[in-house]
Amino acid sequence: MEPAVALARTTDDISIAWASSGSGPALVYLPAAPFSNTAAEWSIPVLRRAFERLATRVRLIQFDARGTGRSQRDVTDLSLDAMLRDLEAVVGAAGVERYAIFGSYSAVTHAIAAAARRPDRVTRVVLFGGAARGFVPMSGPGTQALLSLIERDWDTFVESAAHAWLGWPDPAQGRLAADWFRSATTPAIARATFEADAAIDVTAQCAEVACPCLVIHRLDTPPIDLATAQDLAASLPRGRLEVVPGRSASLFFEHGEAMADLIADFVTGVERRRSAGPGPGADLTAREVEVLRLVAAGESNAEIAARLGVTINTVERHVVNVYRKIDARGRADATAFAIRNGLA
Repeated sequence: MEPAVALARTTDDISIAWASSGSGPALVYLPAAPFSNTAAEWSIPVLRRAFERLATRVRLIQFDARGTGRSQRDVTDLSLDAMLRDLEAVVGAAGVERYAIFGSYSAVTHAIAAAARRPDRVTRVVLFGGAARGFVPMSGPGTQALLSLIERDWDTFVESAAHAWLGWPDPAQGRLAADWFRSATTPAIARATFEADAAIDVTAQCAEVACPCLVIHRLDTPPIDLATAQDLAASLPRGRLEVVPGRSASLFFEHGEAMADLIADFVTGVERRRSAGPGPGADLTAREVEVLRLVAAGESNAEIAARLGVTINTVERHVVNVYRKIDARGRADATAFAIRNGLA
């Protein structure tokens, strides 16, 4: 069930819609303006499952940035300071003193700035799809061509952007993703937000981030390249890069529950084994590791059988053995194990 929405008021008198689900250490999910739209995101099954998975282990706090979603739309200040005022209003309304932050794309710079400015409150930072300079990930020719459509043809822009950046998990969820983008904001706010983001540079503040930081990079994802993610992780004193498989530019549209587990582990301080050493999974055979890799890549048992030249029954036996040895309840758990242990 979608969490109930409440309203917070910023110091510059802007109304911000926010919601909270689950319990445990607080994780504030920063809105990736201009497409923050919590209600629409919860309506997409693959995202809902990821959010619900997170909420089993953390208190997930989400909000819509000013000018987007259910927050106040008639705004003019879209600067970094304004976005941080939104964050301060929400954590104040939620009653949390210390919290972790997740920021993706435009929210990466916001997360870095928040952690640098409030080391007494920000405990951990998770980053995906961005850089210390706001416009770097959006500067490719393909993305620039998309942005040129904002005022000319909003519907074509949101359909194309959702497809290019998220991928279509299936037609129904693809339509929901386009509706998420379309209803998130207006063309004018979208353009103004992108322009404000282009001016943000928190490179100098990276060295001031004292808490542990996890930079997640999806290996085959345009428009973010591996070098950008490596540079970002290296710029943070306690930064760590985690490379995960897949092609979707949205973290939770591919292996969503495994990504939720990865984030929850980091936020709660759970350290996972990085390779098949002593412990669960240490006795996997070479063929079982091969099957696990293919499961984590999203292949069905039939596809794995065809790839390995064995019967589907043989694959099913391998899968059962893998699940037993790594204590997995299903494909999501197996994928999470493979990612955490460098097998995917």
